[in-house]
Amino acid sequence: MESLHKLFQDSGIYQLEAGQFVMILVGLLLIFLAIRKGFEPLLLLPIGFGAILVNIPGAGFLAGPVYDAAGHLESPGGIQYYIYEAGIATGIFPLVIFMGVGAMADFGPLLANPKTLLLGAAAQFGIFTTVLGALALTTMGVMDFSVADAAAIGIIGGADGPTAIFVSSRLAPDLLGAIAVAAYSYMALVPLIQPPIMRALTTVEERKIKMEQLRPVSKREKIIFPLSLLVMVALFLPSAAPLLGMFCFGNLMKESGVVDRLSDTAQNALINITTIFLGLGVGSKLSSDAFLNVETLGILMLGIVAFGIGTAAGVLMAKVMNKFSKHPINPLIGAAGVSAVPMAARVANKVGQEANSQNFLLMHAMGPNVAGVIGSAVAAGVMISYLG
Repeated sequence: MESLHKLFQDSGIYQLEAGQFVMILVGLLLIFLAIRKGFEPLLLLPIGFGAILVNIPGAGFLAGPVYDAAGHLESPGGIQYYIYEAGIATGIFPLVIFMGVGAMADFGPLLANPKTLLLGAAAQFGIFTTVLGALALTTMGVMDFSVADAAAIGIIGGADGPTAIFVSSRLAPDLLGAIAVAAYSYMALVPLIQPPIMRALTTVEERKIKMEQLRPVSKREKIIFPLSLLVMVALFLPSAAPLLGMFCFGNLMKESGVVDRLSDTAQNALINITTIFLGLGVGSKLSSDAFLNVETLGILMLGIVAFGIGTAAGVLMAKVMNKFSKHPINPLIGAAGVSAVPMAARVANKVGQEANSQNFLLMHAMGPNVAGVIGSAVAAGVMISYLG
């Protein structure tokens, strides 16, 4: 009986705390949303599973290695510990994903209509507004965020998961789990969050606006642009160079046409492998003690505000530009200025077709969509440069 009692005390059921049980349910909810609802399944599924693993009491998935007094390894760490330390704490995983996204991106629509770069910049307004909002809540005593915490939370407004992880791993590693889940959750909910904002800020006539066909973009332009972008960023804002550098490198591999095997690997095998480990690593930060607190609720609230402001700012900027442009600009494409590629562009196209079934905005919206990726990376560089 004594042996059975000891075995029961070592079981997860005996050690399970209420907070761990709640977070296991959260992990199951993320898996449900990924499988049943199709919300960003490539990330929500491994994040949800990682959350379940890290909250199993006594399993030691996140336990660090133990050394004796002489520095010899007594017991190794858990797999999620090594995944997090090797890929997320170092910032490697977000950079590799940026390379893959760059290999899949097309700068053609942006080069064909350079004005859309302003829409991508306008959509970043949500980032800086949310930073001020987080600091205001701290000043009022509602929350307790440092300036670095506020900057990491604000990046959620860019709707760019890898950038949010990259910034939070450097400025607020203790908030990484909440920030990552918020960023990817809101990215997955783009089709639900953005349309009401877009409709509220535009008239039916504005949503019906047809845009002129984009001009052809030469291969030479597509090769020169990522190189020029990298050089300019490296000279003026070196802190943003890691993110944009990998993004431009991936795009150059694609557009050069001489390394198709490398481009294919970056677009498929490499980004898929990295996504698996990134999801498990982010899930490792969803332990009950780190996630179940007032700060997490504040992050989720500020994240949705940041995303909403970014969407609204893009739409309003497009409305202003339309007043002064010789060629009509449909304000809906401004909502694609957030970095959720290509989902935000698809949503802009869908809302446009609801008003006019013959309105095709997808390629026009891809311009501000790609510009949003550049804008969020630059905003991240600014945050890290000032606070890192």
